[in-house]
Amino acid sequence: MGVSYMVRGSSEAECQRELERLCVLLGATATTAPMRASGPGWMARAVKQQAPADGEGLGER
Repeated sequence: MGVSYMVRGSSEAECQRELERLCVLLGATATTAPMRASGPGWMARAVKQQAPADGEGLGER
């Protein structure tokens, strides 16, 4: 499981810039490129995968 992030910006360029910044700072991976949001502005998404804790995994449950 990972943590999802959403970036909103007033322009496509602003949204892209902040998405890239978020990915660099948090080690996240962009999952959607900037697209027009349903409201005003643009949105994009990223996810950060979390490594399982020691001894935790699908076979352990």
